[in-house]
Amino acid sequence: MDSLLIPLVILIVVIAGVLLLIRSYTKRSAETRADAAALKAPKDAVTLAKESAAKLNEEQHRRLYSLIAQGQGMAAIKLYLQATGEGLRASRDAVGALAAHPQPYRPEVPAKDLLADDDDEPERFPYRYRAIVSKGDVTREVSSNMLNDEIYGRIRTLAKSGDVEGAALALTRHSDITMKQAREFIELLDD
Repeated sequence: MDSLLIPLVILIVVIAGVLLLIRSYTKRSAETRADAAALKAPKDAVTLAKESAAKLNEEQHRRLYSLIAQGQGMAAIKLYLQATGEGLRASRDAVGALAAHPQPYRPEVPAKDLLADDDDEPERFPYRYRAIVSKGDVTREVSSNMLNDEIYGRIRTLAKSGDVEGAALALTRHSDITMKQAREFIELLDD
């Protein structure tokens, strides 16, 4: 009996190990199938239309919508396929989305233009802008070629809304004055 007990225990351990490996493998392959299904899930038509329109240049965009308006769906699909190099099914879906949700042509904007507002270095203008404030006998002046009416208006709006620090920071970014000088200037704007 002792001679059978050791091989029996080994057999049970091997069977348990194999069952655990099978369970682990089926769980991983189920997760992989779920991930693949999520990647293949269709996009909503509006998003697909926006992404599809962004892949076309102005001439292709105009010609594609001309073909759609004339009811020439197959020609529109062919044009989209040639313009983008996508597959037939993707081109068909894209043209269908563009027909259902028309998109205006939007020229591609370089990334540096998207960040140009206040994120990077302020734009320099070919003229010097002078901003002068006074209260009683105290007068402060800021002169800079990085200021204009629009930027100064935003700074004044920040100051009037109570965001003195934000206004002072914006003023220092668009001029060559210190934060202390900017705060003194903004305090005179409060009235």
